[in-house]
Amino acid sequence: MIYLDNAATTRMAPELVEAMLPYFTEHFGNASSIYALGSASKKAVNAARRTIAESIGAKMEEIYFTAGGSEADNWALKAVAEAYEGKGRHIITSKIEHHAILHTCEYLQKRGFDVTYLDVDETGLISVEALKAAIRPDTILISIMFANNEIGTIEPIAEIGAIAKERGILFHTDAVQAFGQLPIDVEELRIDLLSASAHKLNGPKGIGFLYVRNGLKLRSFIHGGAQERSKRAGTENVPAIVGFGKAVERAMLMMEEKTQKELKLRDYLMKRLEEEVPYAFVNGHRQKRLPNNVNISFRFIEGESLLIMLDMKGICASSGSACTSGSLDPSHVLLAIGLKHEEAHGSLRLTLSEENTMEEMDVVVEAVKEIVDKLRAMSPLYEDFVKKQGK
Repeated sequence: MIYLDNAATTRMAPELVEAMLPYFTEHFGNASSIYALGSASKKAVNAARRTIAESIGAKMEEIYFTAGGSEADNWALKAVAEAYEGKGRHIITSKIEHHAILHTCEYLQKRGFDVTYLDVDETGLISVEALKAAIRPDTILISIMFANNEIGTIEPIAEIGAIAKERGILFHTDAVQAFGQLPIDVEELRIDLLSASAHKLNGPKGIGFLYVRNGLKLRSFIHGGAQERSKRAGTENVPAIVGFGKAVERAMLMMEEKTQKELKLRDYLMKRLEEEVPYAFVNGHRQKRLPNNVNISFRFIEGESLLIMLDMKGICASSGSACTSGSLDPSHVLLAIGLKHEEAHGSLRLTLSEENTMEEMDVVVEAVKEIVDKLRAMSPLYEDFVKKQGK
């Protein structure tokens, strides 16, 4: 098997599994208990919280554990909307956000909030000038993702943070794809809230965090016990938190080496696919791009068919976000950057890891070439196009 869907989820690193196992068995105590068994769990939770905080230049008490990135996104937007609605009811986001943001914004719109959805250019970048123009006296929050989960484009986060700070507006970023892949310092970037998830950096599924800058008004998201400083009730998922902490520790140590390897593989794969498959084009920004992301569209084919045939060859890939797989609608991200419906339907997302090899890239290229040729041979649209080209 060649696994190229790391933007959907990553394989858990064996050393993380090893670190987590004791907290299922001998260290099984509830972290909120006062006896020694519970204290051991609490100590492990705090150690993970400290590691995560240090990785983004934050303080321990600014990290709140969640069940993943989607929950963290929901919490950030709903909590700010509720706590600051007296100041204003206007939120700014972009058209290419993850559905955890877009659907939460739709929810808030039904409750009287006004949301501006910024356009992006053909590479997926928002315009800083358009952002400035969209700000109103009643704007309370700007939420722009750090890097796009489909096309890999990295947004101008430092500039957005500076604008938000200058205007007295809170700034949230969905950093689920960027955290562990790119260096992040919340102080330098003026980020007030940040969402992340463990399973994108070889950690366990079902655990994430929300960073909340000290001093922000934050309402409780889940009511009940006093966990997470009375902001998110529920017994702590100690094994997953331990795994998350270790995943972050590992990601920080490996980041530079991992990035260099992924960049080499990514650029090689993009170059070969573009040069060797006719009527193919890369989506997303060429330079301001996640090091492991390849998103490419092939005209005159259906992406679903391509995925199925790649799977039959033992290659795992996707046509976009795993959260929308099974949907017949084309990617909202690809439509937002200007692709036609048929072009968006023919897209392929390949997301790499440090475990992939150059030999695997060669296998993938040859497989894609063969499959695209087969699919186009069955396409009346392609047949008509070729006939017109021959005239």
